[in-house]
Amino acid sequence: MRLTPNFLQDRVCLNVLAGSKRNALEIYDAAAGHVLVGLLSKNYPDVASAVADMRDCAAAIDNAVSVGLGAGDPRQSAMVSAIAGQLQPQHVNQVFTGVAASRALLGQDQTVVNGLASPCGLIGMVKISTGPLSANAPAGVVPVETAIAMLKDMGADSLKYFSMDGLKYLDEYRAVAEACARHDFWLEPTGGIDLHNYEDILRIALDAGVPRIIPHVYSSIIDPASGCTRPADVRALLEMTQAALA
Repeated sequence: MRLTPNFLQDRVCLNVLAGSKRNALEIYDAAAGHVLVGLLSKNYPDVASAVADMRDCAAAIDNAVSVGLGAGDPRQSAMVSAIAGQLQPQHVNQVFTGVAASRALLGQDQTVVNGLASPCGLIGMVKISTGPLSANAPAGVVPVETAIAMLKDMGADSLKYFSMDGLKYLDEYRAVAEACARHDFWLEPTGGIDLHNYEDILRIALDAGVPRIIPHVYSSIIDPASGCTRPADVRALLEMTQAALA
C-alpha cells in the first residue's frame, strides 16, 4: 500500500474531490496518478462507515485518498483523525489544532498531514485559530514563520492556505509561499481555484521555490448535475501543471 502521494516531477500533486468510486477512478486516470482524491468525512454518519467506503475506494486508486473535513469544518477534526488512524491514507486535511492528533493516530510519518491557516488581511501573517473552539474565539494571528514552526512541532508536512477565494489574497499568498520556501515546508493553496486562475496560483508557488505544492481544485470543476469532478478538467489541470514545470 502506497503511503506517499505521487508528485509530478517531485513538485506538484493535484487534489480534487470524487463524487463516487467510479469518479475516483476517472480522476486518477485523468491525472495519470498525480492526484489525491478527496473524500469528505462530513459525508458520512460515523467513522466506521467512512472507513469502509474510503478503504474500498483506496483499493482501486493505489491509496491516493485525501481524507477531507468538508469546507474546512473544524467540527470534523476529531472524525478525520479517527478515520486517518484506521485508513492510513496518503493525505489528511486538518485544522491547525488537529494536526498532532492525526499524526499520533497515524503512527507513521509518511502520510502527508496538512494544517489549515487562513488569510487575515495582513501580509506575512496568517490566522491559525481554525480549530473547533478557536474558530469561534478572537482571531489568533501569527507570523507565517511561527505558524510553520508550530505545524512542524505538531508533525505536519504542509500548510493548507484556506480560503484563498481565488486571487483575492494574492499578496498574502505570495508571502506565505516565500515563507514555505525559506523554511522547506510544503504548501496547499485552497479555495476558489479554477481553470482560469490555476496557472497563476501554481506559478507563484513554483517561482517562490516551495518544495512541494498540492493545489486543491474543488467546486469549479464539479458537474453540478452529477456531483462528480469532470475528468476532462482534471486532464486540463495536469496539462497546465506539466507546462508550468517544463
